[in-house]
Amino acid sequence: MIAGYLIAIVILLCLSAFFSGSETALTAASRARMHQLEKEGDKRARAVNRLLANREDFIGAILLGNNLVNILASVLATSMFTLLFGAGGLALVAATAVMTITVLIFSEVLPKTYAISRPDSFALLVARPIGIVVRGASWIIQLIRFIVKILLKLLGLAGPVTPVSAEQEIRGAIDLHAMEGGVESGDRLRLVGALDLKELTVEDVMIHRKNIQMLNADMDRRQLVMKALASPHTRLPLYRGEKEEIIGILHAKDLLRAALPMGGDLSKLDLDTILRKPWFVPETTQVKDQLDQFLSKGQHFALVVDEYGELQGMITLEDILEEIVGAIHDEHDVQIQGVRVQADGSVNVDGWVPIRDVNRATGWALPDEEAVTVAGLVIHEAQTIPEPGQSFVFHGYRFNILRRQRNQVTGVNISKVETN
Repeated sequence: MIAGYLIAIVILLCLSAFFSGSETALTAASRARMHQLEKEGDKRARAVNRLLANREDFIGAILLGNNLVNILASVLATSMFTLLFGAGGLALVAATAVMTITVLIFSEVLPKTYAISRPDSFALLVARPIGIVVRGASWIIQLIRFIVKILLKLLGLAGPVTPVSAEQEIRGAIDLHAMEGGVESGDRLRLVGALDLKELTVEDVMIHRKNIQMLNADMDRRQLVMKALASPHTRLPLYRGEKEEIIGILHAKDLLRAALPMGGDLSKLDLDTILRKPWFVPETTQVKDQLDQFLSKGQHFALVVDEYGELQGMITLEDILEEIVGAIHDEHDVQIQGVRVQADGSVNVDGWVPIRDVNRATGWALPDEEAVTVAGLVIHEAQTIPEPGQSFVFHGYRFNILRRQRNQVTGVNISKVETN
């Protein structure tokens, strides 16, 4: 009799361990990896994904099974100890103590610890058996869920559930693995940079109009050709009269094709026949949308205007790609050192440098919601145009004004403020 009780209790504890480990493994399994395995034809992964698609059902089935076998095991243990010690408090105390320790160690801690250490493989192993349990207990689960919903409404705890978006989940995974050392800093910036595109506007990444290299269409043709060929850029805006009056975009290849047949006589070069029509885009355009337009139209260059149609800057396909992969330089680029790290850990920054570039170069977290450039951030926070020598502390960083030209802050030294 006692041996029969022991065998039954051991079987029930094994079932309890199975349910406990299955719950941990299925809730901790990587959905991304299961999805990939299913695409590769793994039927066990498909079973896991079916369970994960209805979490309430499989968790309800597991809890139902786990509680059922634990209670049954406790009842059998109480009966066994009653046979051993007779009816009374001693048998109940012994059964309670022994079952509490046994269930805790062998049916909870041990299987959960094993499952959490290898959730994917464990989930693949138990998915089909758990699926059978879910289907078999579906009517009980539905009844329990109905009762739970009624109780939550009566208690005033029922409310809409805000699901975590896929983007938030991806960002969290990237940051977590970066913090744990599984993702390098450069890789993290590239991955997050791709997600940030939808949060940026063209104004955030454009080259300001003061930094655009333009050519006057009325200058001497030879001089114009020489300046165009000396430029590191292949596309140059041409203006006539005021710099705001852009008449077209000159492409270096188009210029060479037109100039070579003329030999040395460039006086007859007709710019109007080779200029490309300028493409103007609003500064409020999302960077992601602009990237899509560049790709769909097969163009790499656009001029940025404000709501009044006035030129604000320009944006290229390369500018957008740099938001993802970082600065791109080739042998013709003029590399402007806008961020210079100092020996004391501070950095000297030119005022026109975008805040995002400073954050990328230093790993800092300067806010870029209210301003695009470092100079813009200083003026926004100081509520004045500061003088050289002035110092400000904003957002945990010290800004020492180094240079100012007219009303423009052209040089700033930035350092972290040590907090006790």
